[in-house]
Amino acid sequence: MTTAPTAQGLPASGPPTSAPAPDDLAARAAALVRDAVLGDLARRVVADCGADVGLVGVPDPEVTGPAAEGMVLRHWAGTRAELLHGLAVPAGTGLGGRALAERAPSWVPDYRAATTISHHYDAAVTAEDLYAMLTVPLLHHGAVHGVVYASLRAVVPFGDVRIGAVTRLAEAATRALAGAAAWCGAPAPSAPRPAPPLTRREHEVLRWAATGRTNPEIAAQLGLTCNTVTGYLKSAMHKLGVRNRTELALAARESGLLD
Repeated sequence: MTTAPTAQGLPASGPPTSAPAPDDLAARAAALVRDAVLGDLARRVVADCGADVGLVGVPDPEVTGPAAEGMVLRHWAGTRAELLHGLAVPAGTGLGGRALAERAPSWVPDYRAATTISHHYDAAVTAEDLYAMLTVPLLHHGAVHGVVYASLRAVVPFGDVRIGAVTRLAEAATRALAGAAAWCGAPAPSAPRPAPPLTRREHEVLRWAATGRTNPEIAAQLGLTCNTVTGYLKSAMHKLGVRNRTELALAARESGLLD
C-alpha cells in the first residue's frame, strides 16, 4: 500500500517536529553539566575527604516554594537508607539550611547532640547513623548554587585538613557550575566585593592559611613566631568579618585576595 501524495507531491506524514531552540539546547546542556558536577562532588567528598556520606542540596523553588529560599538534596554518595534522598531543606533549618542562610560553612562533631541547630531532620540523620557533619555553601559572587555535606558515622571534630579539602572541592564545583550557568545566557557575575586593606604580612599569612597550612607551618615558612602568625590571622579575620579559617579562605577568594 502506498502513501497518498500531498499537494506538493510528497508522502503524507505526521505533524512536523521542530528542532529544539538554541536556548533550549543550552539549558539542557547546562542541566546535564550541573548534574554531572554535583554528582561527582558528592562522590569525591566520600572518596577524597574520608567522609562516610556525601550529599549535595540544590535550590528548587518548585519544591521549597518560590517565596522561601531553600534547597532539595538531589545528589548523594555512601547512603544506606533513603530518607535523605530528595529531602527539602528550607533556609535556616538543620545544618545545611544554616549554611544556606548564613552563606558560610558550618559543622558539628555530633549532629544529634548539637544545640546550635534545629533538629527537623533527626529521623533521617539517625536512619543513616550519622554524627559528625560539615556543610559548605557553593558560592559564586554572592549567588548560592547549593550546599555540599560531608558526614561521618562517628563523633569526631572536623579539623582544618578535612574542612579545607571539602572547601576546595566545593570551590572547584562552583566554578564549573558558574560556567554552566553562563551557557544558559545567565547575567555575567558581578565584580568581586572590594577587599579591605590588609598589611603585607597579613596578606602573606592569609595566602598560606588558605592552602591549609597550620600556624606552625606558616611560622616556619615566613620566619615568624606562632603567636605572631595567630595575631596576623586574627587581624585579617576581623577586617574580613569572618569567624574561622574556612570562612577566612572563602571571603579572601570572594574578595580577589587570592587571585
